[in-house]
Amino acid sequence: MKVDPVEQNYITVRLWGSDVNKSRLLLYCEGMQVGYRHLGDIDLLDIGTDAPFANGRFFYTTLPLPLNLTKGKQQVNLRIQSNGPIWAYGQTFDKYQYPITEPTRGIYKLYTHTQGTFVPPATEKQGVRPDNPPVQQQFGPEVLEEVKRRVNQEIVKLLDSQKPLSQVQMQFLAKAYRVKWSEGYQNPRVVQQVQRSLDAIFAAYRQNPRLAEADPATYNADWFGLGITGQVIHLLLEPLKPALDKQISDGAGGKLTRRAAYTEILLVCRDWHRQHRRLYTNQSMINDLYGIYYANKGLAAINPVKAMPENEVKRYLYESIGLQPWLGSEDEKGVPSKSAGENYMQLTEKGLTKELGYVGNYGEVLDWVAEIYDATRPSPEQPGDTKVKEQLNKIALARTPFRYATVDAAGNKAMRIETIVGWRDTHYPGDVTYVQRSSWDGTPLQVVAATLHPSLVAYAQQMFSENQFFGPVKHHIDSYKNNFRVTAGLLPLPDEYDLIRAQPASQEKLPMAWDQPNFIFSDEENGVVAIKNGQEILYASLYWRARHAVNFLSRVHYITPMYDQIATVFDEEIFEPSSHFFARPDYTNFGFARGGLPYPENMHSAHTGEQLPIARVPADVPYKIGQENVYAGKASFYKLQFGQYLIGMNASTDQTYELEVPAGFKASENLVTKEQVQDVRTVPVAPRTTVVLYSN
Repeated sequence: MKVDPVEQNYITVRLWGSDVNKSRLLLYCEGMQVGYRHLGDIDLLDIGTDAPFANGRFFYTTLPLPLNLTKGKQQVNLRIQSNGPIWAYGQTFDKYQYPITEPTRGIYKLYTHTQGTFVPPATEKQGVRPDNPPVQQQFGPEVLEEVKRRVNQEIVKLLDSQKPLSQVQMQFLAKAYRVKWSEGYQNPRVVQQVQRSLDAIFAAYRQNPRLAEADPATYNADWFGLGITGQVIHLLLEPLKPALDKQISDGAGGKLTRRAAYTEILLVCRDWHRQHRRLYTNQSMINDLYGIYYANKGLAAINPVKAMPENEVKRYLYESIGLQPWLGSEDEKGVPSKSAGENYMQLTEKGLTKELGYVGNYGEVLDWVAEIYDATRPSPEQPGDTKVKEQLNKIALARTPFRYATVDAAGNKAMRIETIVGWRDTHYPGDVTYVQRSSWDGTPLQVVAATLHPSLVAYAQQMFSENQFFGPVKHHIDSYKNNFRVTAGLLPLPDEYDLIRAQPASQEKLPMAWDQPNFIFSDEENGVVAIKNGQEILYASLYWRARHAVNFLSRVHYITPMYDQIATVFDEEIFEPSSHFFARPDYTNFGFARGGLPYPENMHSAHTGEQLPIARVPADVPYKIGQENVYAGKASFYKLQFGQYLIGMNASTDQTYELEVPAGFKASENLVTKEQVQDVRTVPVAPRTTVVLYSN
């Protein structure tokens, strides 16, 4: 295909948005692979979809071609290769890369061009987004009866079990003990099974003390340790009390009381997890909630002398949800390592997770923050910590600009999570979601029921009115028929539904609904912006998968009435240099973590050897070149022009930058201030603010 011998070149592929296909399309330029197969800053030509991405319309995907392969040339040789889907967590090649079993989605056209914004030729036929899509009619309240049947069947199964229960099974029964419609409600068999299983866990611990660090019966074992045991004891303390001072075997021919036995495992669990905290937001929350806080809460219930004071242990929760700086793991004396520095916050000031930038599906930690809020309740009927509740509301509201108006797989009105510009997202389109997506452990109503924030209640009511509650719940339970975590996560859903249905009606809607006014949300710490402008939506991640160094790349999802565009494009970035550079390794699989599993073919990356500048990393943050680091690839100022949009984002805290205005924007609208811009050379951008100019 033709290329420009001097300018940066891009390639765009035209795909049909109604196609659903999980196979992948890889691009090769001059025999070398362009982009990375998994979570690279330059993605594949197509990673497949789980549902129609743009029903009845075309969409376009744009990637940059490496400049070193086009420089001085009039044309280059390109090849497209198909592969089956991948499972990112596969530990062997066969489990990671699945074979291709069907044709890929059709390729309608390829284009090369020198502007990051691709404008389809006016002669190309496009689809049209429906103005008033129908409301889903297939599912209704009968779905909740199915939920109850499934939950009760599992409760009965566990009550009849002759084997001791695992921690998560005990947790499920302990929660069911308070749910009135469940088979576990005030059921003495729940207490009997839990007590027998607690004894078994202690006996297993005496055989293998490392269970307090990581219980293999629990997923992601070392995030939890035996902390769930502390939660179970807290929830069932009153019915368990009569047996706490009775003796059981110590595993060495002697005896000790249950109180002493349970104290031992909880104390070891708590202190080990204080010394082994985790940096990534969701992992930090889980480790600190279960490994530390719930272990201590169990201690406070049965042996208060051994427990940390509530105001001290709550610090770990505050750190993990971004209320105060995260100080890292501690030594045996309790001195924090400050491995991310003294001022690293787990969330941005505006309430988004940082992994390292904006994350869509994977960054939805609402279920875990809601669990943290519930954990701070003195009892399930009492309110929890006020600061945690306020932070939960902030986080939930910060996610709402990232629900965009679209249709579901059947063409019904819906809102979806934005995943195209997400750092750790590997699937699109995102799930149908209004407030909170259904996860294995959480419900779509969990946060709303916990806080009853008026806006969140309104968004849940929008979900009800558009009948997108029952359908996704049905899809969720059908997709995970034999998944215990999903069954346990469904337990509170019927009561949450009844609670929210009883709230006063509201007319408020999610900000990206088409009948809502123009809207802009920006989070400069995460380098992300969400823009609703008339009948267009533009999402852009300007700090885009720059794990090791500044890469001068932005990721864009542009939604129009006629088509969608996914684009990885070059931008302009100002940063404080470190004088060091990172040379891109010859990775073709992962864009990080030493390249992931190697592929058997003799393949090479088209990006090998590219020298990327490293931004200055704060002196108090340990860092080596080549390590993933939140500072190494972050700029202070970003400038991105995409079509009629000019974005200037100031990520610094103390410096004002001037956004240079190109000729095409001399007469434009500042979408943030709603003011007209006329014949100016620059527009000032204050610290931690974003300017968006629109030239019409």
